[in-house]
Amino acid sequence: MALDPICNMEFEEEKAVATAVYEGKNYYFCSEACKNEFLRTPWKYESKASSKAEESGHSCCS
Repeated sequence: MALDPICNMEFEEEKAVATAVYEGKNYYFCSEACKNEFLRTPWKYESKASSKAEESGHSCCS
């Protein structure tokens, strides 16, 4: 399972709409909007890729 670090949505990696690599780690996103948000400040979301964080309140997927 992949975790979108922006909106915390979980999904199968192969169903990711967008991906990015930051400091050698793969990141998966449910939307281009989430990817673009990540690319603005990737260091803010770095720890979210490997552990599920609290809900952010971001609702790009609703």
